[in-house]
Amino acid sequence: MLNKLRTLGRLVHVGAFQPKTVSDPPCQQVVLTGEDVDLYTLPIIKCWPQDAGPYITLPLVITRDPDTGTQNYGIYRMQVFDRNTTGMHWQTHKVGARHYRASTEKLEVAVALGGDPASIWTGSAPLPPDIDEMILAGFIRDQGVELAQAVSVDLKVPAHAEIVLEGYVIPGEERMEGPFGDHTGYYSLAEPYPVFHVTTITRRHNPIYPTTFVGRPPTEDYWMGKVTERVFMPLIRLILPEVVDINMPAEGIFHNLILVSMKKEYPGHARKVMYGLWGLGLLSLTKVIVVVDDFVDVQNPSEVAWRVANNINPATDLVLVDGPIDDLDVASPTPRFGSKVGIDATRKGPEEGYHRQWPPDIEMSPDIRDRVTERWAELGLGDIIPSDRSAS
Repeated sequence: MLNKLRTLGRLVHVGAFQPKTVSDPPCQQVVLTGEDVDLYTLPIIKCWPQDAGPYITLPLVITRDPDTGTQNYGIYRMQVFDRNTTGMHWQTHKVGARHYRASTEKLEVAVALGGDPASIWTGSAPLPPDIDEMILAGFIRDQGVELAQAVSVDLKVPAHAEIVLEGYVIPGEERMEGPFGDHTGYYSLAEPYPVFHVTTITRRHNPIYPTTFVGRPPTEDYWMGKVTERVFMPLIRLILPEVVDINMPAEGIFHNLILVSMKKEYPGHARKVMYGLWGLGLLSLTKVIVVVDDFVDVQNPSEVAWRVANNINPATDLVLVDGPIDDLDVASPTPRFGSKVGIDATRKGPEEGYHRQWPPDIEMSPDIRDRVTERWAELGLGDIIPSDRSAS
C-alpha cells in the first residue's frame, strides 16, 4: 500500500483510476421526494446524553466549488433538526466551508451514506484541493469508482452507496448546532452552522445505514485517522525527506500531538521539521510537535516520553508559535487561533550551544541479552521475550 502511494503523483491521471459514470445505479433503486422525504425513517443514533439530538456521523458530503466546478468529498457530522433539515458542520478550515463561503446562491449538496469503504475513507483524507478524492479511492481499489448523476442536483454521487440525501444549503442561513460528544473526549458546544435542506432521498431496495460512534479516543474515527497517518507518510517524506516516521497517538486526539523521528544533520534541523509540518495543510493545526532522533521508536510513546524528559532544556528546546488551531480546541482563549509548541528532544552538540559530552545510552551487551533470551522459557518465565529496553 505505501509503495503504491509513492507513485500517486505520477498516476493520478491514469485512466484506470478515474471515476466512471454509470446509469441505473443501485443507490437510486428507490427515489423519495416531497412528503416521502423523512429522515426519521433512518436509524440515526444519539451517541451521548448531552448530544443535542441524533447525528449522522459517517456522511460523505459532496459539494462543488462555485468557481472551478471541482467536486469535493468530505466527512462532516450532521445534526438532524427535523424530518428534512440537518445541520452541516463545516468547520472553518474545511473545503466544504470554503465552498459555502464562496457561494452567492443556493449551494447544491449531496450526502452519500455507505457503499465502498475506500470512497468513504477518502472523505476524511487531507488531500490538496486539486486532487479528486475519488481518484485516490480508485487508486486504492485498483479500479475506478463508479459514479452516477444525482436525481435532483447537479452532482455526481457514488453509484454503490446505500442511501443518498440530495438538497441544498442557503448562504447565510444558519442555526445553532450542538452540543455533540466529539472525538476530543469533550462535548463541542452549540454554535451556528449552515442548514442543509433535504429535498430527495434515493436508496437501494434494502439499504444498510452506516454510522460510527464518536467519543474519547480510541474510537472508530481514530482508526480512520490512523490509516490517514500511514497512507500519507510517504507523501510527507517527499516534502521532508529527513523524516523517518511519525505517530499521532490517541492521547493527542490525532491532530493535537505529533511525534516525529528524523535524521538530524545540522543545528536547528529539528526546528526546520517543525515549521515544515506546520506548513502542510491541516497539519498547520497541530498543537504539539515532538521531534526525536532517527533511532527513537515514535510508535512507542513511553520511549518518546523518556527521551523528552532526559533530552530537553526548556529554555532553549521549546519553540512557541501562534497560528490557526482546530475549531474543536477548548484551551485557546480565542476560537480557531492560539499558541502551539514544538519540542526538540534530539541530541544536541556544540553548534547548538551544548558544550558538554552527550552521554551514551545504557545498553546490555549482546551476548548477555542472547543468553537471557535463550533461557527465558527454561527458567519458567513464560513465552514473553523482553524487549531491548527491558533487557538493558
